[in-house]
Amino acid sequence: MVFRGTISDAPDFDPSADAETLYNAMKGIGSDKEAILDLVTSRSNAQRQEVISAYKSNYGKDLIDDLKYELTGKFERLIVSLMRTRAQHDAKEIHDAIKGAGTNERCLIEVLASRTNQQIHDMVAAYKDAYGGNMEEDVITDTSGHFKKMLVVLLQGTRDESGVVDADLVEQDAQDLYAAGEEQWGTDEAKFIMILGNRSVTHLRMVRNVKLPVHSWLFIFPVQCIRSVPMFFAKRLYKSMKGLGTADNTLIRIMISRSEIDMLDIRECFRLSYEKSLYNMIKDDTSGDYKRTLLNLCGGDDDLAGEFFPEAAQIAYKMWELSAMTKVQLRPTVRPASNFDPAADAQALRKAMKGFGTDEDAIIDIVAQRSNAQRQEIRQAFKSLLGRDLMKDLKSELSKNLERLIIALMLTPAEFDAKMMRKAMEGAGTDEHALIEILVSRSNEQIQAMNAAYQEGYKKPLEEAIQSDTSGHFCRILVSLVQGAREEGPADNERANVDAQELADACNADSDDMEMKFMSILCTRSFPHLRKVFQEFVRYTNKDIEQIIKKEMSGDVKNAFYAIVRSVKNQPSYFADRLYKAMKGLGTDDRALIRIMVSRSEIDLFNIRKEFKETHDASLHEFIQVETMIVSLSLCLLTPLCVVPCRVVLCVFVLVTWPHPALFWYCGGVVGNGNL
Repeated sequence: MVFRGTISDAPDFDPSADAETLYNAMKGIGSDKEAILDLVTSRSNAQRQEVISAYKSNYGKDLIDDLKYELTGKFERLIVSLMRTRAQHDAKEIHDAIKGAGTNERCLIEVLASRTNQQIHDMVAAYKDAYGGNMEEDVITDTSGHFKKMLVVLLQGTRDESGVVDADLVEQDAQDLYAAGEEQWGTDEAKFIMILGNRSVTHLRMVRNVKLPVHSWLFIFPVQCIRSVPMFFAKRLYKSMKGLGTADNTLIRIMISRSEIDMLDIRECFRLSYEKSLYNMIKDDTSGDYKRTLLNLCGGDDDLAGEFFPEAAQIAYKMWELSAMTKVQLRPTVRPASNFDPAADAQALRKAMKGFGTDEDAIIDIVAQRSNAQRQEIRQAFKSLLGRDLMKDLKSELSKNLERLIIALMLTPAEFDAKMMRKAMEGAGTDEHALIEILVSRSNEQIQAMNAAYQEGYKKPLEEAIQSDTSGHFCRILVSLVQGAREEGPADNERANVDAQELADACNADSDDMEMKFMSILCTRSFPHLRKVFQEFVRYTNKDIEQIIKKEMSGDVKNAFYAIVRSVKNQPSYFADRLYKAMKGLGTDDRALIRIMVSRSEIDLFNIRKEFKETHDASLHEFIQVETMIVSLSLCLLTPLCVVPCRVVLCVFVLVTWPHPALFWYCGGVVGNGNL
């Protein structure tokens, strides 16, 4: 196994000399903190243990006790943690996670899901030695339910590490996981726990149909470790430092535990994912001796070279390969209602709108629980039975965001897309992100239907409208996409190599030629084919195409090509990111929120929910509820009688959370009545 750590054995190591250096650094008034951190971070953990023994032998004192006395704060915590053995450090992390009033569940699952069998056995022994208790018993006492069961399984340290894969067992596990999580209402967590806690990593990577319960990082963390341990820790490190404040315990734990294992890989994954080196993020987020120690553990600044590590490209190549192997079943959140009666629904909607006032709850109840095809039948029945245009009636009775959302749900997908394209181009400004999002993510059939709907609704070809409102290479990209002529079918490996080579050569051309070549391939090839092209591009250039686009291109052209790459790699993840950006910060981009929720609710909104949870550590429905309720509360304070935004929360909330009618009625009782 190739060493990928940043801390290794120091050459010409002399534990007695090191013990003397540390003793001198701490004697007298004050401490030479720089000498301490430089020495400690330039020795391996095994060498530090020899230094501790030499210190005791030479000076009759406990080195860790002296360090605790001389140092303070986060710096003391970091240095002392470095002086413990790996097993002692893990044991303390588990002990700290369960002691006191609360429980740090994320720490527990992070540590236990990422350690080898031997590391777990050593940790359990170190726990007993340090605290006189049984780790399993203490964990059982402090946790409950399926979470407890998962931890107990992981604590056994019995994961298969043979590397031998039984193809029949892989297929059986895939079927069992599908049956446990997909075919039934609810999830058979016991089946997930048994398989995820015991099978080998190689085996689990081949189980392609894993359907996770999206509400629980109990399963997300182990699966992220299975996919890529370095990527898992890169995400954990990023989340420990992003936003206000720093999760120092998490930062210290990971930097120490991975410094002699795979910190270089983590650095590469970090830069690949966040366009910033781990070194620079630590530098910006911490200070003093604490910062200097962490930077030493990090081992270097990946941004200084200005180029990508070859190893980062290798990881990217493997990730594209994994993406190609993974079969993702797209799952909607809105399905056709059973016992559907369009005439009864039409009558109910008319009743909700006639007379004084409007029964908005009744309208929401019907519209949000029908598939789009069923809504079209309701429109037809409304016209046939009542001689009225349902869309006009809804527009006259509703207002603002609720009207926009309900009308969006009542349009056909083609009408809705055409309207969104129109809205993106009308007026003084242009919503380029909306144009890109729609054209990149729609199938040929959907684009052609949208073109027809645009022509019928606005008496003008969509292509002509795009040409009038955009310019340059960005216009050419959109015009290419709006043809709805992208190739379909699997990858052609021989042709993919040719395409990848042409893209690699284009990177050395001037910007105009580069963008034209990228357009000729990215806008015309099928997604499965592009996935192979992007993988081979890594092999030719030692770089990932995402990074090339971000580095070499700019503006709307960059955004368009980046959206294509993200959609090819993982379209639900692309939409999860778009939803997050629509709601983060001050104000909400309601149009983007409505556009995505409506357009994906019958395609892959369930998958988007899962990706949102994995990426942002928050469920999409909770995020929507919090973000839209803040706006609702503000409006209610300004206008006490305003309850319309609450209806918008309900309608969008139902689209996210409604795999079963019972959840709808629960949400209707809590949110739909206007209670904030």
